[in-house]
Amino acid sequence: MSTAIALPKYSVGVGDRFAHQAKAQLDACIKAADLGVEVTPVWNKSNREHLIIGSGPANSRTAVDEAVKARGWSKPYFVDADHINLKTVDRYIDPCDFFTIDVADLIGQPCDAKIVQAFVKRHLEFQGDLDIPGVGHPFHVDQEFVTRAGNKYLAAVQEAGRIYRRVEEKKGQGRFITEVSMDETDLPQTPVEILIILAALADEGIPVQTIAPKFTGRFNKGVDYVGDLAKFTEEFSNDVATIAFAIRQYGLPTNLKLSVHSGSDKFSIYSPIHRTIKRFDAGVHLKTAGTTWLEELIGLAEGGGKGLELAKEIYAEAYAHREELCAPYAAVIDIDPSKLAEPESVRQWTSGQFVSALRHDPKSPAYNRSIRQLLHVGFKVAAKMGTRYLDLLSAMETTIAKNVTENLFDRHIKPVFIGA
Repeated sequence: MSTAIALPKYSVGVGDRFAHQAKAQLDACIKAADLGVEVTPVWNKSNREHLIIGSGPANSRTAVDEAVKARGWSKPYFVDADHINLKTVDRYIDPCDFFTIDVADLIGQPCDAKIVQAFVKRHLEFQGDLDIPGVGHPFHVDQEFVTRAGNKYLAAVQEAGRIYRRVEEKKGQGRFITEVSMDETDLPQTPVEILIILAALADEGIPVQTIAPKFTGRFNKGVDYVGDLAKFTEEFSNDVATIAFAIRQYGLPTNLKLSVHSGSDKFSIYSPIHRTIKRFDAGVHLKTAGTTWLEELIGLAEGGGKGLELAKEIYAEAYAHREELCAPYAAVIDIDPSKLAEPESVRQWTSGQFVSALRHDPKSPAYNRSIRQLLHVGFKVAAKMGTRYLDLLSAMETTIAKNVTENLFDRHIKPVFIGA
């Protein structure tokens, strides 16, 4: 299955909620290129974030293209229609060239029995002993297992096919990157389940270039991975091996790779990811988002004066409305209310105290993961401030940009793609 536009081996999804940090983010990729490692930036912003901020996909495209021109970036880059579905995809079609198809709502939904039966008959290779090179042990698979997996995933795959064809009809074949998101489900997929999903995507004619499976553990927003690191390492390795096998077995794009969603700040899994992709000579897409918004806040606070005052005000508002702000993200945050400083106390903080509490430095005794998570989901507060917030971003660009670039390069790109 060939593709005209191919996503390079290493890529990083970068969120830019207020469309002010594209140059700073691009600078991180330039630093990687200077070290001989090409990391392709993919700017992602979900429909929910656009609605909260009052922006649109065209705004993201404009900001990104201007940054690329300003920095003279001549390598590939993309703008992601992040977590779109059939209801939201249309306004992304023109400005975007990367589409993260989100079919999580369809996982586990019943599929027509005839479609499941046809899949089972078409893929007899799943019945019996199945050996996936690189996984380390064979799997015994029977018709009942394949039928259960079909009932769980085929409705979602069919919906992915409908969304893909909607985009293809408008943009043309081979003119965009397709990612399929399967990470929002109850349990991590086994290698056999991933193979079944990929076989079904191939049957649908979707030239998927990156797939986001469910991994063990918690991927909470803006903080480190919580879970069994050894189990994650095994799953990630097995998933990489399964993808390599599926490419050969089903003629999927040769650059197909894993996508790690909510991947920002998951410092403890970066070394295992790096070791695995080097061992298999595989690619990976690390998807980050809200980290950049937090670096804006850190830059404002670090700059002092009005920036620090505004950062404190944002915290106070987020604290006052935490239930409302946290509700949409309840499954991906874990805030301990007793660890949230009272706004009156925060108002007395120095610049250094605010920055130390918010900056993700696990070695710092002042680092506060609950404050960080609350502010991660609190970008709605800044969005309501409108030009008052945006004007300060422009006024304090130098300080903010330094934090954005260092965070993306030093804490994310280096450990994942370079191995430092």
